[in-house]
This record gives sequence, C-alpha cells and structure tokens, in this order.
Amino acid sequence: MKVGLDVGSTTIKCVVLDDSDRIIYHTYERHFSHILEKSEALLQHIAKQYLHGQSALFAISGSAGMGLADSCGVSFVQEVFATRVAANRLAPGTDVVIELGGEDAKILFLTGGMEVRMNGSCAGGTGAFIDQMATLLKMSAEDMNRAAARAEKTYTIASRCGVFAKSDIQPLINQGARSEDIAASIYQAVVNQTIAGLAQGRPIQGNVLYLGGPLTFSEVLRKDFDATLGVEGSCPDNSLLYVALGAAFYADAAYDLELLARKLSGANATAHYVSQPPLFQNQAEYDEFAARHARATVPHAPFDETCGPVHIGIDSGSTTVKLVVIDEEDRILFSDYRPNLGNPIPLIRTVLQQIFKEHPNLQVASVTTTGYGEELAKNAFHADCGVVETVAHFTAARHFMPDVDFIIDIGGQDMKCFQIEDGAISNIFLNEACSSGCGSFLQTFAQTLGYDVKEFAKLGLFADRPVDLGSRCTVFMNSSVKQAQKDGATVENISAGLSISVVKNALYKVIRASSPEELGRNIVVQGGTFYNEAVLRAFEKEMGVEVIRPDIAGLMGAFGAALYGKKRSVPGKRSTLLSAQELEHFIQETRSVQCGGCGNHCQLTVNLFSDGKKLVSGNRCDRPVTGKADSGEWNLYAYKRQLLDQYQPVPGFRGRIGLPLVLNFYELLPFWHTFFTKLGFEVHVSPISSRKLYLEGQATIPSDTACFPAKLAHGHIKALSRMGLDAIFYPCMTYNVDEGLGDNHYNCPVVAYYPEVIAGNCPELSGTQFIYDYVGIHRPKDFPGHMTAILAKYFDGISLQEVRRAADAAYEEYHRHMEQVRRRGGELITRAREERRPIIVLAGRPYHVDPEVNHGIDTLLTRYGAAVVTEDSVSCLVEKFPTSVLNQWTYHSRLYAAARYCCTQKDMNLVQLVSFGCGVDAITTDETREILQAGGKLYTQLKIDEITNLGAVNIRLRSLFAALDEQEEREG
Repeated sequence: MKVGLDVGSTTIKCVVLDDSDRIIYHTYERHFSHILEKSEALLQHIAKQYLHGQSALFAISGSAGMGLADSCGVSFVQEVFATRVAANRLAPGTDVVIELGGEDAKILFLTGGMEVRMNGSCAGGTGAFIDQMATLLKMSAEDMNRAAARAEKTYTIASRCGVFAKSDIQPLINQGARSEDIAASIYQAVVNQTIAGLAQGRPIQGNVLYLGGPLTFSEVLRKDFDATLGVEGSCPDNSLLYVALGAAFYADAAYDLELLARKLSGANATAHYVSQPPLFQNQAEYDEFAARHARATVPHAPFDETCGPVHIGIDSGSTTVKLVVIDEEDRILFSDYRPNLGNPIPLIRTVLQQIFKEHPNLQVASVTTTGYGEELAKNAFHADCGVVETVAHFTAARHFMPDVDFIIDIGGQDMKCFQIEDGAISNIFLNEACSSGCGSFLQTFAQTLGYDVKEFAKLGLFADRPVDLGSRCTVFMNSSVKQAQKDGATVENISAGLSISVVKNALYKVIRASSPEELGRNIVVQGGTFYNEAVLRAFEKEMGVEVIRPDIAGLMGAFGAALYGKKRSVPGKRSTLLSAQELEHFIQETRSVQCGGCGNHCQLTVNLFSDGKKLVSGNRCDRPVTGKADSGEWNLYAYKRQLLDQYQPVPGFRGRIGLPLVLNFYELLPFWHTFFTKLGFEVHVSPISSRKLYLEGQATIPSDTACFPAKLAHGHIKALSRMGLDAIFYPCMTYNVDEGLGDNHYNCPVVAYYPEVIAGNCPELSGTQFIYDYVGIHRPKDFPGHMTAILAKYFDGISLQEVRRAADAAYEEYHRHMEQVRRRGGELITRAREERRPIIVLAGRPYHVDPEVNHGIDTLLTRYGAAVVTEDSVSCLVEKFPTSVLNQWTYHSRLYAAARYCCTQKDMNLVQLVSFGCGVDAITTDETREILQAGGKLYTQLKIDEITNLGAVNIRLRSLFAALDEQEEREG
C-alpha cells in the first residue's frame, strides 16, 4: 500500500492507496497547530485499521511537513512537486494549477516552461484570509459562499492581507452595505490578489485546475476566477487531497507506521525560543501597578429622576459601539459598550429606547456622535452634532490631565496618536491600513487558540518567558505563533509576547518613536486595548515612563463626544434627538447603487430612514446628494485635468501614434502631444484611468510592490493597443526639466524606466510599434539631433529641420502649460484669501492629479470648504535652499520648496500624498515633516494605493481642520 501525508499550515490531509492506486481511506481536518498529536493518532489509526502489521510506502509533504519528516526520518516531498506529480497522473493536459490553501497560495505553470509562483509570508487571498473575512461578516465560510451567490453589486476591496481588507470592509458594514455584496466583493478581491500578486505578468490560460480548500468549497470563487481569466477551469474530485496523493504516488520507501507513530509521541517540544523579560517579577509589583492605575477615575452618579439635563456621547467605532450619558457636572450616569455586529444603528436604537423606557421624563440637552459611523448615527437619530474622533479623544484626555502632551488610543482596528502643544493638537499619527497593533490583532489570536480575549490577556501577566515575536503584521505573526507552539512555548508566554508585540507595532510602525521624551512626559493612554493590563504594562516598560490610563479607557471617544456636545449646548434648549415614540417607529432601509453622474462611477450606499431622511455614502463628490456637478472652481487639480483634456487628436499625414496618460505624461503631455502633432502625426491619448482599466491590465503587472500609479500603466498600454495605432510612444527619461531647486533633476527610477517593464511584460504590444528609447528633454540644444536619430529607427523621411521646429513648439507649449498652472494657482490663492477660505497645498507628483490615483481627495478637500492648489504652483516662489537630504529629484525639490513656502504663509497648509510602495518617499516624508515642523506647521500625510476607502483620510483631514480651528480660536 501507499500512504501520503500532507501537513499544511492549517489542515492535515492523508490518503491510503491500495496496490491499484485506488483510495481506500482519506481524511481532511484542521490540526489547530497540534501537528505532532494529530499525526501520531492518524498513523496509529491507519496502521491498525488498514496495514495490520505490514509496512507501507510512505512520504510526507506540506508547508508544515518538513520538520515532521525530519523528526521521524521519513522521505519529504516538496508540496509543489507533489502537486505536479498528482496533476500529471490524474489530470493530464493541465496547463496551470491554481491552489489556495490555509496560508499558502500557489500558481503552477506546467506548460510553456515549468514554473511555480508562491506567496511569501503574506496570507492575503488565502483560506486564512477568507476565514478572517467570514468572521468579520459573522458568517461561516459556507454561509459566505451562499451569500455571495445572491450578490447584486461588488465593491473594491483590497486583498493583500486581512488587515487591509478590513479597512475597506468595516466602513461598508458601518454604512449598511448588503452582506451579500460584501461577500462577493471579498471573493473578487481574492481573484485579483492571485492574478496580480502571484501570476505577476505571466498569463493564466489553457486548461486550469483549481485545488485547495477555498476553491473546492466555494463555487462562487471558482466562477469569479473563470470570469476574470476568461477560462473554464475545473475542480477535480479529491481536489483537497492532491498534495497527499502526490506524496503517495512518489513514495519509494516502506515504513512501519506504528513505529513512526511511537517516534512522534517521543518527539517532545524543545522549549528553545527567543524570550523577553517577564512583565511583572512578582505579585507585589503588579499590586503597585494596579493601585496606581486605579486612581484615574471618572465620578459616577445615580441615574434617577433627580438628575437634570443630560448629554449623550455616541462612539460608533470600527468594531464596537459605545454610548455614555453625563450630567452637567461631568459625572457618568450611564454607559454601554458592545460589539457593533456589522450594523451599529439597531444597537444604538436599542440602548436609546432602554434609556427612555427607564427615564420617561429625561431631558436630553445634547447628543454628539463620533467614530467611523458618526455620520450614519447622526443622521439616523437626529443628533445635534458630530465630532471627529481625534478631537473627541483629546477632549476626554484633557479632562483627566489638563496638561496632557501625548495621547495614544488603541482601538479594535484603529490607532490614533497625537501630540499636544500649547493646548492644541500639533501632530497626528494614524495607522494607515495595518491593524497589527490593535485590539482585533489580539482578539484574532485569542479566538484561534480557543480563549476569550479577556481571559487570554490575563494569562500573560505573570508569564515567565514571553515569546519575542517582534513587530510584525497579523498574517506574518500567525507563522511565528505556530512556530513558538512547536518550540514548546506555553499559552501564557505566547499571550505576553503578543501583548508586547502590540506595543512594538504601535511605537515602531505607527509612531516610529525613538525615545519617550520624543512623545512627551504627560501621556494618556486610552482605547479598549489598554484594558488589557499586559499591553499597558508592556507600553510603560517599553517607553520607560508611567502613564495615565483612565478607568473608562474604552469609553473615551463617547465620553469626549458628550463633553464636546455639552460645551456647545445652549442652556434650556432641548436636543434634536428622536423622541421615544419616533424611536419606536424607526426604520432603516439600505440599498446599494452605482452612480453614473461622472466617470468615477462611485458605488453608493443609500440609507433611508423612517422620517424620509436619506444618507448617501461612498460618494467622492456632492453630485449624488445635490444633483449638481462639482464646478472645480476651488480645485487646481480639476483645472489641470481640464488643461490636459484639451489635447485631442488632429489628423496627420504620418500615421497615428499613442501616448499613455501615466506617470510623467501628466506633466509632459503638452510637450509630446505638440511635438508629434507638429511632425504630422495624429496623436491619441489613452483614456482617463478607471478601476476597470486597472483590472484589465493587472495580469501583466510583474511586481506587487510597485506603486499604484505604475501598476495603472499596464491598463493604459492595453487600452492603447486596442486602438489600431501605428506606434505607441513611451520613452525612458532619466532626467526631468531642471527647475533650479535641487542638487540635481532626476526622475525617480519608476518614472524614469517603467517603459522597460512595460516592454518586457505586455504581450499585447507584439502587434504594435513600441518606442521606449532613452530621451532627455532637459538639454534643449541636444534634443533635436538625438530625437531625429531615434525617430529614424521607426519612421522614414523625418528631417532634423522638422524635428527642430516641432521641438521649439513643444518647449513653448510646455512652458505655457506650466505658466497657466502657476497663474491659476495664484488666482485661487488670492480669491481664497478674499473669502477667508483655508488654503491646502495638496502636494505630490504630477500623476497624483489622476482621479483613480488620488481617489477624489482633492474634491473631498473642497467639500470641507478649502481651496486646493498644487506643489508646482507655489514651488516657483521659493529660491533653492539647503536640505538635510540629497535633493536630487525634480518632483521632490518642488515638494520641499512648497513646504518651505507654506511656512511663510499663515493661512496655507500642506497635505502630502504618498503612494504605497514608493521607496523614495521614506526620504521625502521625513524631510517634509521637518521643514513644516520647523516652520510651526502641522504635517499631514495621506497614503494612497488601489484601496478606495477614504475612512482614514477623512479622519486625518477633519483632524487637521479641527486643529487649525482650535489654533485660530486660541490665537484670536
């Protein structure tokens, strides 16, 4: 007989074959990291039931199988090879195998050059990812598949890891999107992740075989793969067992399985792992710690008929809903804290009804909402006002410590840190898209190990050797925790290690602190995660400073909102909150629609309430609400797009040439369009970027770490290739135009050389002339001669004299274009000052004008009443100055100059757009922050990529405007 054992990251699979290779026994089950015990029991069962004292050909495979094979001296078969062996035997003619496992994802190309593509340490788009998302939706994996089959819409969801996806999904849940639509969107995200993240440019075509749990159990996921790839893939019988079958087919040595089982029972864990000092040395040290933190309390008062007007604060967060009722003396009368269960509105309604039922004569003076669901709760229940959560938390912290100078709030998925100077927020740190330092991080592991999160946290308090897990993301940490378990670490030491890891993530990934002095000396910590005393202790030990943790750490947002509302309430005036009768008849209806008002095609969530009130969310502009298009009169980004729209094809005698509207073409389109038009070409520009265009080009993206603007180029090239052009022109350009602001004038490597990537990875170019020679327009005298030589390789009869005339016109048009931008920027600033509007320099690079890249952040700023100008409209107003970094890139020189200029203008502030995956922005962000802080300005950074959710962006921008308002109030 033959026996194959496949030990994966989350499951264990085994097959027993008779001498005709027929399956006589198989099993598939989760091992919950108990690999040795499960394997021992399985081998004993097979030996007794099927082998009866006989030996069998045996081999082990799987991502977690190598250590097992070593410990019992058995042949190990690499899982990719095992898959190939099984596919060749059981499904001959297969071209591509797509296998999604628990934490592993693989694409195996069997024809056209054998090759395998595997995920690294990230489990985005795998079974673990799908399990996390199902948990978030309060569904089983089977429920999620059934729900997805009933979907009507799909949303854009990131799938690089569960944390990024949560950043997209949670706001959809809070806004009332249908769970069926979210489920379908999750599956589509898995498809996109597999194609873009694993295939990385190699086409998936021919006979496709689907393997692994997610693809076996989800018919919807298989259909999504088929539709996206344009294939008809198949999921074979025993698809879950292919690796185990491959191991069995390959097995060439016979073993006594009962003897192997006994070997495994003696393979004890070594307990050798890197550890850290314990959190508490003894009980006395803990008692002193607990007594100190017990002193930060809020007075409570009986909630009875004698209390006067009350103020209610509602914090609708990413994973929980908090509600606090206070009296005129800031005493807490009532509080409620519960999970939001996907939709906070029914929960808030229930709590409000309970309050009114128990206190029918209650006089409510104000109701204030905050958190992710601020707008939804405010509109649903007619609250008096809303406040951005950073201000709510600051208001609460100041109540405990008037001279607080640093606040860190760690919630379920969000982390907010802000420094206070002169009584106002001076710097804000938010976790961008990673929640590895947050409460859900600990909760995920507690549940995985079978514990309640509170119970799990207590286990770590007196752990003797906390595991050193470092500061890593949730998905990476899965592997570390499992390894620690295999090494014999106790649950207590894993719990303590995870709590320490939460703190390290907060300090070194989000805040990037180097010392406690840098943060401040008067620190208030808050958020539900700090109820975990292990996290609190780890924070104090890591920073070497004692902090204040209020006894209402998890309620600080709601408490701060109540205080905020109380301060702004009018004595004797009642709140606009719905009455008890109105709450009784309250109804919420939710529907999802796609707006067709403009090219953005926003996926809108429309909430309808029983009083006829409507809340539209998901919109990048006001058109779905007001019915009017944004005029763009306060938006220099919009003006730039209008200028580029003017460059339309003009009939020419030399043929049709295409230009991709990507990266540096957002600035150089006027130059190249004019140049080729003057030479007699009919110049066509690729269409405006869209989600559809991006997805159509994602199959040829060779790197998942490239910035999003670069990834978009593949879609633009594909669009141009369908236009029947004679040539596509996309030159490599090492240098940009020298504006005299830096030490040199390079383009960044991606902007300079991405045409090389396009040429090597886009098969659709095979039928089109693709011109990507190295060109330099930074030397106008040399340009005509060099360009004439390049064009001679592709076209006949273009003379040097013609090129000179075209070049003269191109340079003139480029300078005219840049002057138009600067002139309109100056006019905007002048008009904004006349109307006392805040002026925001939305600083990035020319391609951040692309609405698919900036996700409508420019429009969002104008909705807040600001005038938006660009870095290149004000950088010319500054002369070259020394920087602390090598200032050698044109776009970055403008950025630094714009930051310097803002420091000289009282009513002007800079917001920096940063693309995920941009290596050089590690330099620009620090330098820009230093320039602004030296000039007494706030630094606000917005990281953007294909994730379209603007929840964190909204928080940052509203926090910025709130801090500016507070500064103005204090100074005025």
